[in-house]
Amino acid sequence: MIADTYIAMPAASAQTQASPCSLDIERHCRQYSGASALRSSLQLVLTLILYSATFALAVYAQSYSLLASWFFIVIAGGLLTKIFIIQHDCGHGSFFRSRDANTWVGRALSVLTVTPYDFWRRAHNIHHATSGDLDRRSIGGIDTITVSEYKALSKRMQLAYRIYRNPLVLIFIGTPLYVLIGQRLPINVPTHFYEDYKTLPAAAIFGSIMSTNLAIVVFYGLLAAAFGFSVLWTVCLPVLVLTSWIGGWLFYVQHQFEDAYWQRNEDWTAKESALMGSSYYKLPKIMQWFTGSIGLHHIHHLCPNIPNYKLQECMDARPELGTINVLTFRDSLKCLHLKLWCEDRQKLVGFGEI
Repeated sequence: MIADTYIAMPAASAQTQASPCSLDIERHCRQYSGASALRSSLQLVLTLILYSATFALAVYAQSYSLLASWFFIVIAGGLLTKIFIIQHDCGHGSFFRSRDANTWVGRALSVLTVTPYDFWRRAHNIHHATSGDLDRRSIGGIDTITVSEYKALSKRMQLAYRIYRNPLVLIFIGTPLYVLIGQRLPINVPTHFYEDYKTLPAAAIFGSIMSTNLAIVVFYGLLAAAFGFSVLWTVCLPVLVLTSWIGGWLFYVQHQFEDAYWQRNEDWTAKESALMGSSYYKLPKIMQWFTGSIGLHHIHHLCPNIPNYKLQECMDARPELGTINVLTFRDSLKCLHLKLWCEDRQKLVGFGEI
């Protein structure tokens, strides 16, 4: 990754304190931790049935109308996004109370999302543990540098960073390439994943990625045998690309907004970072359903043990949560020009502002 060229990764500070306000809100949020076996099972089964039916309709509609097929492909992309949110909840241990149930459901869903569950789970948990810490910027997030770091780069590296942070490259090209190809390669794992965190042995990372690859080959091979190989290019690929775009965009706006939270390690606190460094992406209800309420990201980061179907309930019971880092869709578009963290102004700024 570009960030590996200029970001040091010192050991974490023992600093974990937070303001009384964030601690009080956290206590409220923790009341919503824990899964409901019935609600989780119903959500899982319903989403899989809807996804399977929509996928089949997209294949069937191709014989009659390309437009109709794309209508179902778009819906399937939304449903696959929800499936990924379920896998995401499994990774946090919040979708089922049973660790084994979370693990095996997460692994099974990885065949649909083409995302290796065990490796991704650990990488994503590192993101939660280090988000907003300027001295521990690592995998699981969008590479972001400070104004002073940018000025210290060579012209070539400045250009590389500008290209990387271009929305076309970062989201529309980079995200599908990473999801479809990058996640297939064990060699794609950053070296500091081993050196600084030692959360998963190299053999286990290799096993997680390669076993997922094998399952993908078997599953989509059977799908091609049943519907013809053309279905892989005309339905499967568009659905996966669309889902990666949705996921990439959501992940971008969840932490890349003007008044985000970034601090040096000695001043960084986990709770403040979770609450103030994550946005509340206010979406229409139908879009919130498809995205598993992940737009309520400040609540999720503060208390990742809350399953997706309880996030709205948590916010409704504490109205001030609906006023923190609010982004509408129009607001989120304005975030695209933000590229650098200004430590003096404590804001994300664009290249034109330096």
